[in-house]
This record gives sequence, C-alpha cells and structure tokens, in this order.
Amino acid sequence: MPDFCRLPNLFAALAAAQMAVLVIAFAPAPVQEWTGERLLVASVFAQWLALLSGILLCKLRGTLQRLPLHIGAPTACLIPPVVAFLGSLLVHELDSAFAFGYSLPGAYRLRFALGVSAIAALLGAAVLRYFYVQAQWDAQVRAHARSEVQALQARIRPHFLFNSMNTIASLVRHDPVTAERAVEDLADLFRAALGAGQGESTLGEELVLAERYLAIEKLRLGERLRVDFQVAPDLPRDLPLPRLILQPLVENAVLHGVSRLAEGGEITLRAQRDGNRLKLDIGNPCPPPRERDSGGNRHAQSSIAQRLAHQFGPRARMTGEYRDGYYAVTLWLPLN
Repeated sequence: MPDFCRLPNLFAALAAAQMAVLVIAFAPAPVQEWTGERLLVASVFAQWLALLSGILLCKLRGTLQRLPLHIGAPTACLIPPVVAFLGSLLVHELDSAFAFGYSLPGAYRLRFALGVSAIAALLGAAVLRYFYVQAQWDAQVRAHARSEVQALQARIRPHFLFNSMNTIASLVRHDPVTAERAVEDLADLFRAALGAGQGESTLGEELVLAERYLAIEKLRLGERLRVDFQVAPDLPRDLPLPRLILQPLVENAVLHGVSRLAEGGEITLRAQRDGNRLKLDIGNPCPPPRERDSGGNRHAQSSIAQRLAHQFGPRARMTGEYRDGYYAVTLWLPLN
C-alpha cells in the first residue's frame, strides 16, 4: 500500500489529477470552449478531490494493509471514485444553489457525478498501480544492493585476514611475545570489524580498527612505517558507518605505498568537520602508478565507494589522486 502520508506520493497524486484536467481541457469540445476561468475552477475541483482521496488513503493505510490482498486492493481502489462521486454531488448542489454555472444542469447531476467518479476510478487505479510497481522495484533494488554489500565484504575480509596472518607468521620464530600480542590485536580487530556479522560500524570503531591494523603492520615494517593520526576531538564517534571503510584504505597505503619504498614513509589519517560533513583524508608516499600494481587498490576503493553510495546516496563522495610521489584519498560523509 503506497504511503500517501509522504509528501512526494501526495504530490504525485495531485499532479496526476491536474494532468487529467489538462487532457480534458485540450480535447476537442463541440459545445463549449474552455476558458482560463473554467480551467482554474476545474483544477481546484480536481486537486480538492485528489487531496481528499490522498488523506483518506493516508489515514486508512494501516487498516488496508492488514486486510487480505484481494480485499484491501479493491477497497483502496474504491476510495478515489467514492470520494469523487460524493464530492461531485456536493459541488453540483453548491453550483446550482449559487448559480455559478460551472457544472451540468440539474437534470444531469447524476451523470456529472458518475462521469467524475469514473475518471477518478481510472486515474486512481493507475496511480495506485504505479506506486505498487515502483515499491516492488525499489524493494528489488535494495535487496540487490544488500547482496552487493555482502559480496563486497566477503571479498574484503579474507584479504584482510591473509595479510594480517602473514605479518604474524613473520614474527612467530624470532619474537614470539610480539607475535602473541599481534594475535590478540588481530582477535580484537576481527571482533570490531565483523561485529558478529550483524549491524553497522561507527566512526569510532573504524578509527580504532585502522589504528590497530597499522600497529600490526608496524611490527612487520618497523621504523619504515610511521603513522600520524589527526582526529578532531569534536567528531561524533558514534556516527553510523558501513563496516571496513577505513581499514582497507590504510591497508592499501601500506601494501601499495610505504612497503614498496626502501626508505618507507609516513601514513597520515586526518578526520575533521567540513561544514555539515565529515572529511576523512588518508595520504601516503608511494611509487609512481606505472611502478606499482594498483589492482587491489582499485578494488578496495571501488567496493568502499559502492557501499558508501548504498548507505548515503549522493551525499557521500570519495576521491583518490596521485601527485608527486604521494597518494591521497578523501572521503566526504554527511554528519546529519
């Protein structure tokens, strides 16, 4: 059942009613030509009927949805013609009483009401059918988007796990104490990243996840990896975010940047407000694009961009740019 309590749906119903008036007005009329005044009166009449029908469908939505489909659907389709029939009779009586002359003569009162009711029945059924198909399409798009998100996360998780295990394996023989601490960090990482496989993450969790991952990588790279975290203290750390947004980006900064340079480098992560948006910057030195394999980098950024678009729509934006031996990724996310 469409929700006519939402202004976009109600506006669409009003627009459909106005379109019907324009079609009737522009149709050839052998008896009486349409004037601007008649068009205005007919538009107000049609909008009034459409508004009444929309309000009734809004108020009765819960009741209609609880009915079986074979009862609820016809009942919903009957509301516009019934409203049109009763409204037409009322308007005809007022028009006759005040002698405005906008409707048919008194002898044609029933014909006028039935004609308006028939138009409302056809138009109402078409509008309800349109909204029903639109709702089904939206549901399919959301289901497809959810499956895409799950597939993207399934590809990211093993990638993260294998790289972390390789780091720990390199420490086991010559520094078992550090390796044990790294295993504990990895366990904490997966508890934070996977969240038992349910729900969203938060900005605070994503920042901690990125920081712990870099701590594990620093065990492998030593002084070659330097980290600069700059997080504004006024940021809402409970801001909901999709899982694994920052960690794949800092992982790429290590694998495709710092680890490819003999002298290493510094990874910078900045989080700050930019108006009513959250701005996240991740930068690192790296070889020129022709000297590095950027396939994994492109995959991670593409998957993150898709998941951000799924959750935030056009309000989220992501850019990546290489310039003068430095690669920078910037995310803009809505704070409200």
